[in-house]
Amino acid sequence: MAVRKIMLVDDSRMELLNLQAIVAKSGCEIITASSGKEAIAKARSEKPDLIFMDVIMDEMDGFSACREIADNPETKNIPVVFVTSKSQKADAIWAQKQGGRGLIGKPYTEEQILEKIKAFG
Repeated sequence: MAVRKIMLVDDSRMELLNLQAIVAKSGCEIITASSGKEAIAKARSEKPDLIFMDVIMDEMDGFSACREIADNPETKNIPVVFVTSKSQKADAIWAQKQGGRGLIGKPYTEEQILEKIKAFG
C-alpha cells in the first residue's frame, strides 16, 4: 500500500510545523490534528495511510487515541507511529501494546521520519 495521506498529531504548533516541513518532502498529502480526540475523528473521516502522533497531549493522550483508532473496525488498519519524548524501552513496549507500529524519540531527525514513511509505503 502506497502512503499518500499522512496525519500529524501534536498539541505543539511548532512540532506540527516542523513535521509538516519534513513530511512535505515525501510528496504526501498532510492532515493535522492537535489532540487525541481530533485525531480519532479525522482518522475516521480522512482515512490517512499513516499517522505520526505525539503521546503527551491535553484532553486525550496519544496512547488513548491510538487504542481507540486500533479498536475501531474503520480505522484499525491505519498504522500509528508515535513521535514523542517518551522514548525509553518501556515506552516503546507500551506503545506497541496500545496498537502503535513504531516509536520515534524526540528530538528526531528528518531521516527517521522519511524512513518510516518509506517503511509503510
